[in-house]
Amino acid sequence: MTASTRPAPGDFANATWPEILPRFDALADAPLDLSNVETWLEDWSDLHVAISEAIARAAVAYTVDTTDAAAEEAYNRLSGDVAPQLQEQTVRLARRLLALDYEPDDLKIMIKTFRNQEEIFRPRNVAINQKLQRLDARYEKITGGMTAVWDGERIPLAQLRPYLLDPDRTVRRKAFLKGLAPYARNRSKLADIFDQQYALRQRMAKNAGFRNYRDFVFREKNRFDYTPDDCVVFHDAVAETIVPVVKRLHAKKAKALGVRALRPWDLMADPFGRPGLKPYESTADLISGSARMLGKVNPVFGEYLETMDREGLLDLESREGKAPGGYCTFYEYSRRPFIFMNASKTQDDVETLLHEGGHAIHSFEVLEHVPISFARYPGEEMAEVASMAMELLAAPYLTKDEGGFYSEAEARRARREHLEGILSFFTWCATIDAFQHWLYTSGKGGDRTMRDAVWQEIAGRFNGGVDWSGFEHESIARWYRQLHIWLVPFYYIEYGIAQLGALQVWRNSRSDQAAATEAYRKALALGNTRPLPELYETAGARFAFDTETIGELAALVEQQLADLED
Repeated sequence: MTASTRPAPGDFANATWPEILPRFDALADAPLDLSNVETWLEDWSDLHVAISEAIARAAVAYTVDTTDAAAEEAYNRLSGDVAPQLQEQTVRLARRLLALDYEPDDLKIMIKTFRNQEEIFRPRNVAINQKLQRLDARYEKITGGMTAVWDGERIPLAQLRPYLLDPDRTVRRKAFLKGLAPYARNRSKLADIFDQQYALRQRMAKNAGFRNYRDFVFREKNRFDYTPDDCVVFHDAVAETIVPVVKRLHAKKAKALGVRALRPWDLMADPFGRPGLKPYESTADLISGSARMLGKVNPVFGEYLETMDREGLLDLESREGKAPGGYCTFYEYSRRPFIFMNASKTQDDVETLLHEGGHAIHSFEVLEHVPISFARYPGEEMAEVASMAMELLAAPYLTKDEGGFYSEAEARRARREHLEGILSFFTWCATIDAFQHWLYTSGKGGDRTMRDAVWQEIAGRFNGGVDWSGFEHESIARWYRQLHIWLVPFYYIEYGIAQLGALQVWRNSRSDQAAATEAYRKALALGNTRPLPELYETAGARFAFDTETIGELAALVEQQLADLED
């Protein structure tokens, strides 16, 4: 395929599925044997790259402004109508590839994935996926439009975050309640959406011959290296090794604050009554400081973020109508990543940009070293190592002397808060994942009253001693706010597994930062050409999440927290 005939994202930005399908028909009808398989595969990859960028750009346009009707229409057409059709075409073309004796070493995982997707694909599920995409868009529209009134001004919920850091407990409580109130008010609307999502997902699983959606989604996500039972081991290990550490930290913080027990609005407060860290004044300051920190880890990493800034590939500021959360997506045709987030001028923004910057670095490295799109991106179990490890690798450079944002004392405080957040995250990850296992395996996930009750029970197991009494509705509203449960179910355990990998990369960096960073970069450049255990090994980590592994890392973090004491 010549440059002039290579498909481009613009070819599909306004296209409907009937206009796109002939492109796949041409590949399905083209001659194929071992003599031309590499050229045929490159042509298919080029088509996939162009369509995926068109879809990614439509998703970005919608999430940056959920009030834009034209962007919503394009998003619904490409993500809701076109994207679900692609799976059927992937299976259709993969069958041709699988019929050949073609399995080069760097494409074995790709071939294994194609074979797996062929086995579970059912044409009836295409229409179900289209319905699910529309429900996803409805959830994003409702939550993207949520605001709070603060001092007479209507603001996006993300802008409440600085008030959760306020030394005044009354201010924190007010901000906390305002942040969850829209989810509690919209419980019925959101529950209606989830009722439909739940029924559709369970039907999809049964269509493919699975007992429930959990078992189906493990295959759909190509989880070749661990099982649902391994996730239960993770839950138990977190309860046994992490929760006690978090309880100790919470008890210590409560004592410093002079309260009997921590309330949920105390979790982000400084125990010494200091206001929240304010690392920057403008978004430009956030970008330049983060680029300097990344450049300290490796000069190329800083250049990557500077390139994205120059090319308008960062949308960081919070505003009304913008979807909540943050992400990094990839424009494969343009060979560039894009970062989306909702900044609030807190330390969390620095961590978020470093995190998403890790994803962006992964994309740059993969695009440089892996030519076929289908072999570029590993599961999130590795993709999130890229992001979480970067937060830790860049942490030594938080001080202004190193190019970052803080004095030495402020940097120590930021690092403590970050490490405490990692431990708390493990408990939250186990909560979310265990809840989703119950949702789809108990047979009772369609009962909205039962869902809320079981959420409370599971959340209590990993709570770490926080007192929610009198605020049960707010506690329940937390899972309505957790967009992963709604939009990408079972995409959360990856964060926990990846955090274990990231902590091991960080552990290695404590003795040799340069070697740990080089191993990290080498692992990212492999893309999805090796199994997860081998990717972890290349990065200097072990792919394991049992009690021994988690306990060892928890002890390491707790010791580091003690070393960073004020």
